Amino acid sequence: MNPPVPDATGLDAPYHQLAPLPRGLWLPALVAAVGDRADRLAHVRHWLEALVDGRLPPEEADWGERETPRAGPSLRAVVAALGLPALCRGVPDLAQQVLRTLLWHLDRLPDLQPALSRAAAVQRVTDDFRAAWTDQTHGLQDDLALLQGLGDLAHLRWDALRGHLNARPWQAARRAADWLAQMPELAALIQRLGRSEPVGQVSPRPAPRQPGSAGPPVPLRPVVIRLPDAPGEITGIRLAGQPERMLASQALMLHHPVLRKLWRARFAEARLLCWDTEAQSCEGRPDPAAARQAPSAPDRPQALERGPMIVCLDTSGSMRGAPENVAKAVVIAALRAAHATRRGCLLLAFGGPDEVLEQRLDQGEAGLQALLDLMGRSFDGGTDVQTPIERAIERVHEDAWRGADLLIVSDGEFGCVPQTLARLDAAREHLGLRVQGVLVGDRETLGLLEVCDAIHWVRDWRRYAEAAEQGAARPGAPAAGGFSPVHSKSLTALYFPNALSGRAQRHHRA
Repeated sequence: MNPPVPDATGLDAPYHQLAPLPRGLWLPALVAAVGDRADRLAHVRHWLEALVDGRLPPEEADWGERETPRAGPSLRAVVAALGLPALCRGVPDLAQQVLRTLLWHLDRLPDLQPALSRAAAVQRVTDDFRAAWTDQTHGLQDDLALLQGLGDLAHLRWDALRGHLNARPWQAARRAADWLAQMPELAALIQRLGRSEPVGQVSPRPAPRQPGSAGPPVPLRPVVIRLPDAPGEITGIRLAGQPERMLASQALMLHHPVLRKLWRARFAEARLLCWDTEAQSCEGRPDPAAARQAPSAPDRPQALERGPMIVCLDTSGSMRGAPENVAKAVVIAALRAAHATRRGCLLLAFGGPDEVLEQRLDQGEAGLQALLDLMGRSFDGGTDVQTPIERAIERVHEDAWRGADLLIVSDGEFGCVPQTLARLDAAREHLGLRVQGVLVGDRETLGLLEVCDAIHWVRDWRRYAEAAEQGAARPGAPAAGGFSPVHSKSLTALYFPNALSGRAQRHHRA
């Protein structure tokens, strides 16, 4: 907020009105050959405050013009038509740039006369101002909306802001934001990060149940559903034409010159000796015969807030291409969520050994610059997730990050030693740490299964490849948009269940 205007005493008037104005507006406000000087200095302040608030200034702020037709109303209409107040909301330096340009064009009015009439000069000034800011604001609205979601823009100067928007890292950030719009489930996952903690106030007690509303829930009874011929327990032997399930004695027939013919005949008649399997699943179904129990009165809930988040981002060479684009979209979503709810966000970008970049993504200039540095970075190197996980464990023991959740974004090609897994379990038990995983690949690996509590699979990650990468695909290959060659991320659990450790099996237990 601008400081109050000091009282005018002696020879200070009307220049005492310069005190609340930024220094960048002093010279344009003083030298502009329009209206009365005292009114002009006062109206510059009204315009600046209104633009930063995202609104048009009052019609009375007309620069103190006495000649007719006045240029102020025409320029005010152009400012409204171009949507400049909405663009300037929360961006003081952009508002100052609009005012500097406005005063410069007003100062041209005496130079255009008497070659042009007053009306023609006002029209020329208005048209030139419209043309200048039409070019300046082309695509600026979307850029500023994204920038305002990533941090506070009050610290950015206009030249620095334009420099950011024209740089290659910002173009990568825009593409990542566009890709994020196509992944609503991923954005929702990041919104839920951070453990909920009480804030000291209690929520109002829920209203009592009205007559005629649903009564207590019906008790459930377990029902076993049998799925014959599905992968599961071996229940016997039957005749079938499935070579993948035939007994070993049937397979030996293929190595005998005579019995091979017999095998082919049995295969054609579907009379091979094969294992008979059956899968079972258990689900709860309402049991009308059971007695209903009245639910106990719920405790009064407390108002909750979300804690900070720590993002471990895999920047190894295996993430190059489409996985890299998804990873950058995750960082954009994390910073947006942190900025919207005023939470802390810590980035741990890891590659090979001793390649860990730790940066806090806050609302200041350093956080925005760190994000842009990551956007312009190419992923390369090896994969060492050990160090960033240990660093994240150290961080959650600090007061500032005690309520943080850990989010690991990777293609899963990593592993952890038992000592690190033990420290992770201790943090889960004593601090309530939750570890979420974002799988940007085709299958869950043992490393990802052992570390994460839950895994979100970006199945169609190939569709987020750059156009040049899609064009470089081998001829005849399926289109990258949405194509996935696998039907399940749990290939290891499906085909090699005995390879899963006890920690990894918790993701696939019934």
